[in-house]
Amino acid sequence: MGKVKYLFKRIFRMNFANFFNTINEVNKKSGKPKIWIFFDCIFCGFKYQAGYVDYQLFEMYKMNQSERKTIITRGINNEIMKKYNDREYFKYFNDKALFNERFDKYLHRKWLYLTDNNYREFLDFSKGKKSIIVKPTVGSCGKGVEKIELDDKIDLEDLYQKLMEENTRLVEEVAVQCKEIGKFHPNSINTVRVVTLKGEVVVAFLRIGNMGNVVDNFNHEGLVAPIDISDGTIKFVAIDKKHNEYEEHPFTKERIVGEKIPRWSEIVVLCEKAAQEIPEIGYIGWDVCVGEEEVFLIEGNEFPGHDLYQLPPHRNGNIGLLPLFKKIMEENK
Repeated sequence: MGKVKYLFKRIFRMNFANFFNTINEVNKKSGKPKIWIFFDCIFCGFKYQAGYVDYQLFEMYKMNQSERKTIITRGINNEIMKKYNDREYFKYFNDKALFNERFDKYLHRKWLYLTDNNYREFLDFSKGKKSIIVKPTVGSCGKGVEKIELDDKIDLEDLYQKLMEENTRLVEEVAVQCKEIGKFHPNSINTVRVVTLKGEVVVAFLRIGNMGNVVDNFNHEGLVAPIDISDGTIKFVAIDKKHNEYEEHPFTKERIVGEKIPRWSEIVVLCEKAAQEIPEIGYIGWDVCVGEEEVFLIEGNEFPGHDLYQLPPHRNGNIGLLPLFKKIMEENK
């Protein structure tokens, strides 16, 4: 009943213009008749809880029934989240200031939440720093995150007032990444996204900035490359949101495929340990910075996006990750 309710809710909220645009795009790419795509997309919605975005993103029109059954679609991802994540505890992940407070021992950098009366603390925090990172406490996809250079032209009192007015109240030290990760795109902190399910690492990938952007997010021209969780090696090409594939970074020309993530075992331990802090949230996406001497958290997400898990160039034998997730869920009943 829950699945049917979810599907009808999605139908009533559907952007039909985008739906038909997707049909046209799939038609151009695949050569399949539009009427076939139309009904196949609807079929995948009811059978696999895949919206038209999933249908196009995962190229489900190229998959047979057995392969389609292995994909974690948006609907299935929602079910996993609802099963393992208690809404009462979402606040510790939705509010970045609360997250920093709760997971402070895993951050390994100083931070400050701005209030109406802590300008002096802001001055002390900024003293001696060449730059700081400022963030809204609520938001996703890197929106509102900015690196501010604290040169002689910056009036700290004006900056403080500006941040307060814009409700960009979280101020952090700039995280410093290791050279092996920074070489791909030095302008951004290139984080390792690690997903834990019931405290166990199930999937990971490296997110890499691009085009000089300060954030590494996939929605800001960023690249993503899956990491083999058994040994921390990147064995597939990186891709961007337009599905362009890269063996080396398009901006820096640094090779990506074949590189190994430094301190991989430490990353696994960090995320599995952090996952125990709030057991009521059992399905989490962690953003990890690999420093020169240690690994540490940037933030956590209580609703890990499923879209980066199983992109076509990253699937072994065209098989998605649902069998792996089911195995872990069965083992942790």
